[in-house]
Amino acid sequence: MAERLALFATTARGTEDLLAEELKELGARRIRQDRGGVRFMASLDEALKVCLWSRIAMRVLYPLGEFEARGAEGLYEAVASVPWEEHLTPETTFAVEATLKDSEHSHTGFVALKVKDAVVDRMRDKRGARPDVDPRNPDVRVVAHLVRERLSLSLDLCGEPLHRRGYRVRPTPAPLKETLAAALLRAAGYTGEEGLVDPMCGSGTILIEGGLIARRRAPGINRDFAVEKWPHLGARARELLDDLRADARRNERKVTVPLLGFDKDPEALEAARRNVKAAKLAEEIHLEEGDATKLPPLPESGGLILTNPPYGDRLGSGGQKGMKTFYFKLGDSLRSLPGWRVWVLSGNPAFESAFHARPRSRRDLWNGPIACTLLGYSAVPVRGGEERSEAPLGVPEQTQDVASMRPEDEGEEQG
Repeated sequence: MAERLALFATTARGTEDLLAEELKELGARRIRQDRGGVRFMASLDEALKVCLWSRIAMRVLYPLGEFEARGAEGLYEAVASVPWEEHLTPETTFAVEATLKDSEHSHTGFVALKVKDAVVDRMRDKRGARPDVDPRNPDVRVVAHLVRERLSLSLDLCGEPLHRRGYRVRPTPAPLKETLAAALLRAAGYTGEEGLVDPMCGSGTILIEGGLIARRRAPGINRDFAVEKWPHLGARARELLDDLRADARRNERKVTVPLLGFDKDPEALEAARRNVKAAKLAEEIHLEEGDATKLPPLPESGGLILTNPPYGDRLGSGGQKGMKTFYFKLGDSLRSLPGWRVWVLSGNPAFESAFHARPRSRRDLWNGPIACTLLGYSAVPVRGGEERSEAPLGVPEQTQDVASMRPEDEGEEQG
């Protein structure tokens, strides 16, 4: 591989600019946004820093090339043209993950099988033996994305997607992905220097991600990465990651701001407690049973309220009318808290009017397959004081080394 790698980090649609900002902070260069991800250049140590520290990226991919792949035979020939012997050995295990969009092929399993066949046949021809497939814990993960007749092939530096931080030991229905929660916090300008409240905390994802930010803890500190097992880069990657992990642990800090979560569902609250404990943030995050429409007084220091209210399936009877009533009461509750700015991820078109407040800013994004809007509301001024300032939510002005998003074929989306 070249000294500086051309890489592609995937993210939820609508958060590409947030990831671009983060990558720049982590030392990436020649940053360019695409739909569903960001392309950038990085040295090996910079790429590993991204794997360890990125809170928003879902995957960090090393692209091998793009090819025309017509029919099953064209697919096979395209894959066989890649010099796999530069990335694998006969002793290396690998797995293929395929995604399709508008393709003549209807099954990802068929595409993955053709890719696998081409890889092992090329390795047998070049090295005299074929590597084994290990779908669960491969040394090298090959990512194939086929859009119509255009095939993209990449190697995944991370292995397991980066949203799998390791703390979600007990999920709840339709949980928010960790990476999307972190993106919401960045959009709201949260840096860990102010209090954070989630009045409908569910399994606790927003609070845990906020706690990691306040603690200055690397989100990937407790996991391994696939690149550590790559034949030609593994030894160097392990050495660099050992140093990066040690440095990350030395620079953690104590949390001095309140991190509070409420939920009226006892099962959700128990899930949150177990996840918070698994994240080793039990001393930092305080959880209690409570109704978001009847919150107790919050600390006068103020801060950020960020929440992801139900889109409709958890409200029981009443239908859309019941949801509007709930959103109306929620607005009365949250906007009556002096010094606390309110940000809401809404997946229901009825939310904004029912909340009966004009948002200061908005962002359209995707929570998995659901189109959502992140709405930011100004804080109610503290009596005798000034309204707290907040970072604007709109798409930030592009820096000189971040190009505008290009309307290309959709890449892998893991929102």
